[in-house]
Amino acid sequence: MRRMRAMMLAAMALFMQVAAGLPMAWAGETIILQSTTSTQNSGLLDWLLPKFAEKTGIRVKVVAVGTGQALKNAARGDGDVVLVHARAAEEEFIRKGFGVDRRDVMYNDFVIVCPKSDPAGIKGMKDAAAALRRIAETRTPFVSRGDDSGTHKKEMVLWKAAGIDPRQASGTWYREAGRGMGATLNMAAAMNACALSDRATWIAHNNRGDLTIVVEGDRRLFNQYGVMLVNPKRHPHVKERAARAFIDWLTGAEGQRLIGQYRLKGQQLFVPNAGNGR
Repeated sequence: MRRMRAMMLAAMALFMQVAAGLPMAWAGETIILQSTTSTQNSGLLDWLLPKFAEKTGIRVKVVAVGTGQALKNAARGDGDVVLVHARAAEEEFIRKGFGVDRRDVMYNDFVIVCPKSDPAGIKGMKDAAAALRRIAETRTPFVSRGDDSGTHKKEMVLWKAAGIDPRQASGTWYREAGRGMGATLNMAAAMNACALSDRATWIAHNNRGDLTIVVEGDRRLFNQYGVMLVNPKRHPHVKERAARAFIDWLTGAEGQRLIGQYRLKGQQLFVPNAGNGR
């Protein structure tokens, strides 16, 4: 009797999927998303993914790591979709044949946070590279993620623009956490140090200590997120149809609307901009 009831329920669920126009092959499908930590820590994926699963029947398992690690994982075939924020690294990933069909998804920006006392005297500066140069000149403590994440990649670009290699000062005023954004901000708060953060994680982070935003608004702090399919020709096990369905939904009208609607502490964390680039 129980078996008969289970079979009837399964048949009804399948009928409802077909009636809704959803491919039968997607019933119970699960794909792996290699994603940067900011999309997870900010709560965005917790907001989006249940709605996607409800609409399509496809569940998304998230592996939240730094952008560099996410791309390495995906290059090995450990995933179906990649959602990260380091355009140059993404384009290299595509050139090497590890991914296809890159699309812009959304953006926000990076901010430099420091103690409210502003020991480097950079509050209000609009030139992020000049602000970092002053941090180095004053030997103000600075905590770097140091993990090849999208945020770390951006930080190193800014240091280069400042004409400084901070790694030469590693272990003195410059500390490399080798951890995610939340842990890096915790370390900066404990040390009364400066750090570079993506805005979404900063808004979501509660343990700020005496830290506050001191530098923002430089165009070089722009933070674009991109999504792409892990190349199924290189890795035949990639669930291409389900993965493409997720990419299409994320960059389509519904996904973009939901990204724009997401708020935390009364603030919008991401601005949808799909269709601006591939």
